[in-house]
Amino acid sequence: MLQNALAEAGYPAHVLVACSGGPDSLALAAVAAYFARRGHVDGHRVTVGAVVVDHQLQEGSAHVAEAAAAALRGLGLAPVEVRTVDVAPTGMGPEAAARDARHAALEAAAKEQGATAILLGHTLDDQAEQVLLGLARGSGTRSLAGMRPARGLLLRPFLGLRREDTLEICHVEELNPWHDPSNSDPAFARSRTRVEVLPLLEEKLGPGVAESLARTASILQLDADYLEDVAERTYSDLAHLSGPEISLPEDALAQLSPAIRFRVIAKAAAAVGGQQPSYQRLLAAEALLRRQGSAGPVELPGGVSVYRLSLAQLDAAGRRTGPVEAPDGGTSVPRGAVRCGKLVFRPQKPPQN
Repeated sequence: MLQNALAEAGYPAHVLVACSGGPDSLALAAVAAYFARRGHVDGHRVTVGAVVVDHQLQEGSAHVAEAAAAALRGLGLAPVEVRTVDVAPTGMGPEAAARDARHAALEAAAKEQGATAILLGHTLDDQAEQVLLGLARGSGTRSLAGMRPARGLLLRPFLGLRREDTLEICHVEELNPWHDPSNSDPAFARSRTRVEVLPLLEEKLGPGVAESLARTASILQLDADYLEDVAERTYSDLAHLSGPEISLPEDALAQLSPAIRFRVIAKAAAAVGGQQPSYQRLLAAEALLRRQGSAGPVELPGGVSVYRLSLAQLDAAGRRTGPVEAPDGGTSVPRGAVRCGKLVFRPQKPPQN
């Protein structure tokens, strides 16, 4: 699995293993150490380092991090470093904040060491949990597609491996992994999914549930990638930039299939500094196209307003050769050849001091 992942990544010359000291990442480090000792993958030279991130969220975390670093050095990985991070609240929950801080530390370490790949120890079980959590949140295709085997510098070669297999690797390699107590803490949704939900599904539905969920993620990744590619090309064709605003012609937008239309609206919001809208907020913005009720503005997360300007408003503005007043009190300069209304996405004005 690791050999294939490195081959698909173009045989990076130096890779980093992200290791918490837990069984999954420690098993990955042990497998990576095999290639480090050989010095090559399929004849391509490779060196392997490691990074342990101390989130400082648990008592004794510094000791756990140093113990993990010592185990990694014992495997022959070099260089091995411990990076301490401060996990700042982000409003997205403690797990998301810790992940953001960890990824920033890993990318900084990779840049300093000249690594072009970072190995993460996520397993098939982690993927199954990710899909279940996405289902519980009512998320879309991208969320249900789970974690990608490769994304940027990040490689997840163990997504086809069960967690029990990583424990076996550690046993064979005579490694003593650390077991994170938060993994069984019912305060976290992922922990409840791991300890209670998946075992119950296996009991009631029979074995193979985790494999089925992971297979679903793999299928949906293909679908999500295709839809994303179509949406990106469509957005590029339709979007018009005017100062800080972006507009989309409503006739063309209305003719799109809903799957693409919602994605194009989300891309416009992101392009002016917004965050990924919820399904309910996307519905509210899309409802402006039906010309029922208010012309807006609809507020989207990240400080973005979206409103509709009708063809009559744009024509009137064109005859005045001046700006048209938007529903939120701002102004929008019409395009010269517009023959339909448009949705306008505008970043909200910063507060006045």
